[in-house]
Amino acid sequence: MKKIFTKITAFILIAIFICACNAVKRVPNGKSLLTKNDIIVNGKSTNDETASNQMYQKPNSNLLGYKLRLNLYNLAKLNPDSSYQAKFKNNPGKYERQSKILSAKQVDRLGQSFLYKGIHEFLKKTGEAPVIIDTSKTKKTLLRLKSYYFNNGYFNVATNYNIDSVGYKKAKINYNITTGPVYTLDSIRTSISTPALDSLYTKNPEPSVLKSGNQFKTSDFEEEKNRITTYFRNHGAYFFQPTYVTFDVDTIGKKNKADINLIIKNNSIQEKDSSRTEPFKLYKISDVNIYTDYSPARAKSQIKDSTTYNNFNLYSYEKLKYKPRAITDAIFITKGGTYADFRTILSTRYLNNLKIFNYPSIQYEVDKRDSTSQSLIAKVYLTPRKKYSFGATLDLTHSNIQDFGIGASVSETIRNVFNRAETLEISARANIGSSKDMANPNDNFFNVSEYGVDMKLNFPRILMPFGTEKIIPKSMIPSTSIAAGFSKQRNIGLDKESFTGGLSYLWSPKRYNSAKLDLLNAQYVRNLNPANYFKVYTSSYDELNNIANVYNVTESNVDNNGNLKINEGTTGFTDDVINKRTALTPSDPEYKDVESIEERRVRLTENDFILATSYTFTKTTKKDLADNTFYQFKTKIESAGTLLSAISNVASLPKNSNGDYEIFNLAYSEYLKTEFDYIKHWDFGKEKVLAVRSFFGIAIPFGNSDYIPFSRSYYSGGSNDNRAWQPYALGPGSTNAVNDFNEANMKIALSGEFRFKIFGDVKGAIFADAGNIWNVLDNVTDEKAKFSSLNDFDEIALGSGFGLRYDLSFFVIRLDLGFKTYNPAHDKGDRWFKEYNFGHSVLNFGINYPF
Repeated sequence: MKKIFTKITAFILIAIFICACNAVKRVPNGKSLLTKNDIIVNGKSTNDETASNQMYQKPNSNLLGYKLRLNLYNLAKLNPDSSYQAKFKNNPGKYERQSKILSAKQVDRLGQSFLYKGIHEFLKKTGEAPVIIDTSKTKKTLLRLKSYYFNNGYFNVATNYNIDSVGYKKAKINYNITTGPVYTLDSIRTSISTPALDSLYTKNPEPSVLKSGNQFKTSDFEEEKNRITTYFRNHGAYFFQPTYVTFDVDTIGKKNKADINLIIKNNSIQEKDSSRTEPFKLYKISDVNIYTDYSPARAKSQIKDSTTYNNFNLYSYEKLKYKPRAITDAIFITKGGTYADFRTILSTRYLNNLKIFNYPSIQYEVDKRDSTSQSLIAKVYLTPRKKYSFGATLDLTHSNIQDFGIGASVSETIRNVFNRAETLEISARANIGSSKDMANPNDNFFNVSEYGVDMKLNFPRILMPFGTEKIIPKSMIPSTSIAAGFSKQRNIGLDKESFTGGLSYLWSPKRYNSAKLDLLNAQYVRNLNPANYFKVYTSSYDELNNIANVYNVTESNVDNNGNLKINEGTTGFTDDVINKRTALTPSDPEYKDVESIEERRVRLTENDFILATSYTFTKTTKKDLADNTFYQFKTKIESAGTLLSAISNVASLPKNSNGDYEIFNLAYSEYLKTEFDYIKHWDFGKEKVLAVRSFFGIAIPFGNSDYIPFSRSYYSGGSNDNRAWQPYALGPGSTNAVNDFNEANMKIALSGEFRFKIFGDVKGAIFADAGNIWNVLDNVTDEKAKFSSLNDFDEIALGSGFGLRYDLSFFVIRLDLGFKTYNPAHDKGDRWFKEYNFGHSVLNFGINYPF
């Protein structure tokens, strides 16, 4: 089977290569395939991306210089139906013979099959027809280029083009641009007819985009229009639009300079068949009317319930179901205040964030009660969502633990629980999966399972016993979340129960910033099957067993084959070594190995209780999903156990035999943890993106703890980390991942990825991932696993490789093939490219981009 696959692959590659030698196969005689557009500005070629985007025709796409899609297109038969029919027309006897075997109907249908027609349709659709030079489109491009340079201040630009043959039926187009001198802005003055707007213009603290001495750019004039419009509309000019801003550009008597006159005329009002002008008015809000249960069908119905609260008028077509403050807290438009666009936008964002209304709408109308016609009535239309909503999902999953999983969940959302816009979410989930890394004595395919129940109660405000408006104003859209959950899982062989609970606050200090304070985050993890440890962590067992083969002194510790029994033999032998009943002494390397194995077993099988407080801040410049030039910074600081230790100290509570405080007969965790995560993307155009990510995290145990709980530690490797290693298979340090599920309490990671389009929705990537994990300031004694000096930076592993992505719009399917480029687990001088081959490569499957 493998040989057949190799032959098919070789055949396809040879066919494409042969076709590549005839790229002009579909180019008619007398025509030329466009191979390149060369923009020559003042005698020199330019790579100006914006100028290149002016082209009406661009050469066929290529992958690393190879025109893959063009050659796929050339492989296709353009008229497969005619070719199929011609085969029988030239040989009628062949049709009769096949009809006797298959029937005439089946022979005709065979011509529509994938083998005869579908494959050619696929090649044409996937491929790309040759781009043949069209001089009419070339002339249109030349006009666009002239306009582009003119709009950038080259008023005397001259253009022409010529077509150069570069081979048989191949040619390139040279666009020759002679710019002439660039014009700059000289004097800038304003002519604003409305005195109120003229006064606003002079008070605007934001500087003008147009400055004397700057190069003339049409884009700057558009930006200035928007700047002025935004400021005016945020200060009462309700009817003002960008079209009212015009510019008079005067170059008469100037040498390469232009005088600018910014003109804003009065408001133009259309009245039936005539129009008139009048000065713009600055409006104030006379009333804010909120319709709490609006729908188009009810628009003309009678209001049945109403109230006034803090100068807001609330109306309802049925009985009012909301406490007034729950709604008015979300409205930033105030009676007597000046009209402002930003208040409308902020109110809409806050109302959407409540998650109890569908598409809130805010409209304004001139208040006819005001004789000066300078007042607006704000009307807020709210359409409630259903109070109860049920949801169910079925998912296929892949994670660091599961190779394949099937998950299902059901949820119930209850809105406006206490009539103050709260939402209660109750959900239950179940998952079964398969993992080749799990202990699986019965060889069951589904050897991983988990189920759980979660509850979350959201409040659209900060719940505190004191006011927080001065610290976190409502313009930051604050919310409070109270959560609780339970889960039970069988996934790493120890089988765990987890109880969680928390109190969190979330707010947005600025438009693209967010902050989260987990005031209380409690987690209790209970291992249900700790005796199964050495069946799961087989590498630890093998190492302990090898030592026991030499130093065991208790016959009952081993079975008939001389191997340690699980669990009584491993426990007995470890106890013999630690209590010096064997020939091993604390100075022996084997003694230290047993001590290290036991330390890790205790750490990973102990139940954990974590009571933590954390603060997370995120800043991004990403404006929408299409924005590929942005950065994102995220930092988190977390403290666990500090409050409990403070209470224990003050209350002089007793300690256990290990010198630790306990709660519920369990020593709680105490540590300080901090993380920094930075992502940066650069968009080079033509769907080429460079993305980088850097991460640093460290968790330091102290006081009541000598180590970090498994659930709060770091690992390295996997589809979203260093892709040349499997999850948990890298580090710590230079230890060569001697344990199963290797983890540590410090991590450094740096990744870079260049993404590009191959064809259609298929994208490619070349990547490099660097990083590792280490133990620091904890009870791990293995020097290879510890970070003790700057020299340990040479233990940063490097993986590189390439990947394919298929974009389904709503998510991306990703395959990455990683190669171990620098492996710190080897001896120094033997770390570079020793495993750079397919035999040691790692294929990762992922959903969406890794960063």
